[in-house]
Amino acid sequence: MRIEDVAGVILTGGRSLRMGGGDKCLLPLAGRPLLAHIVSRAAPQVSALALNANGDPARFAAFGLTVVADDVPGFPGPLAGILAGMEWVLRERPGCRWLASFPGDAPLLPPDLVERLALAAAGAEMACAASGGRDHPVVGLWPVALASSLRHAIEVEDIRKITRWTGRFQIGRAEWPVDPVDPFFNVNTPDDLSALERLVAG
Repeated sequence: MRIEDVAGVILTGGRSLRMGGGDKCLLPLAGRPLLAHIVSRAAPQVSALALNANGDPARFAAFGLTVVADDVPGFPGPLAGILAGMEWVLRERPGCRWLASFPGDAPLLPPDLVERLALAAAGAEMACAASGGRDHPVVGLWPVALASSLRHAIEVEDIRKITRWTGRFQIGRAEWPVDPVDPFFNVNTPDDLSALERLVAG
């Protein structure tokens, strides 16, 4: 799989309730927004990168990314963001066959993430990341040809959980160790952000 075959989307469409609401991805980490760390790791791995976010896109203008919003009402979760990313690729990057999804709260993403997901997808229909024996379904590589299938699952079947949808397909897994640090450490609470600040400082 060539880099030209893959576009990426950073998923920041959630409501961040455990962080008190607002844009979790804009919280500072080591003097920069979380999102800046994620963009610096994700952008070199894909041919184009978009941001899935709802509300006024102007608050993300400094990052220079196309912002694609969910068009499914009711905050249906990350599947809606993956769908928005797939449909953006079909509209704007028709040469890309794959969409890589990156969480908007995990700033330690591996630099070889997409490369290893592509290897895992080669013997399957799609791929997700895993670490320490735990799957991370939001961190995935998706064939954009499945966009209509995903829209049907969300809108008609009311599927919200990623694994309910991916369970219909053959999914490869790319596994990472969690020592010395889990590359998919994500920020859900203020304590998580404090722990991450210590990790980055160390």
